[in-house]
Amino acid sequence: MSLGDERETSGGYGGTGQTRTRLPDPATDPYGTPRRPPRSSRSLVTVVGVVVLLIAAIAFANRGDDASEGNAPESEKAKSTATAPSGKRPVGSKTSDIPTGYSQDEQGAQSAATNYGIALGSADMYNTKKRHAIVNTVYAPDVVATQLSAFDRAYSSPSFLEKLGLNKDGIAPSGQTFVSRVIPVGTKVTSFGGSTATVALWYTSLFGLSGEGSTNPVTESWYTTTYQLKWVAGDWKVTDFTQEDGPVPVGRDQRASTAEDMTKAVEEYGGFTYAR
Repeated sequence: MSLGDERETSGGYGGTGQTRTRLPDPATDPYGTPRRPPRSSRSLVTVVGVVVLLIAAIAFANRGDDASEGNAPESEKAKSTATAPSGKRPVGSKTSDIPTGYSQDEQGAQSAATNYGIALGSADMYNTKKRHAIVNTVYAPDVVATQLSAFDRAYSSPSFLEKLGLNKDGIAPSGQTFVSRVIPVGTKVTSFGGSTATVALWYTSLFGLSGEGSTNPVTESWYTTTYQLKWVAGDWKVTDFTQEDGPVPVGRDQRASTAEDMTKAVEEYGGFTYAR
């Protein structure tokens, strides 16, 4: 893992730093977010595609337990429900406001990786005190010192913070709100050994400055982060991780929200404790 790749000028906490530039339409929000003109032909194709998929889904659901399904091998049946909820209750404890106390099984490892990923991708990582609390909570004791040093170098770099539009303390300019949020889509266990686990977390992230005059508006990015976990003192802890872009879905022709709406949403909509 290279902490130098943790986050650049946009995207998740391991963003690529790539940006897109579009000329704004005449009627644009002061937030500076461009709005795409409607494209009727593409919208029509999208609607038709959705209707076709919906009909196919209904037909599939109405098939019932036919003979082919009944004769399917158990291994294939297991694959088809690999992402179904486990039915287990979420964790009931928190450390430094982060859910902790997971079960020592694959479900617990997936829940831990997801909640830890949310914390590591949050705006709190740009505050020294909160960053230290997060790292001490989610990382294994034998790697905490190394990770703290690496994260401090990455998140306290004046040039890095300047690119993001933040001051030396990681604070947004007056009238603007710094947004850094991970929204999990799904997880999968790629290996499990009882006291060790490797879990891949697919997620989308929101990152940027919301507010009038922002030169780094909130954008959406997609990543998959794979966490190495081990069982330490009755809980899962991170030892390392790797990250890659995507999978990235095709974007829709939706009008970007105003700075006021984006800021209001970030302030009013909280997150969740995820349980597999």
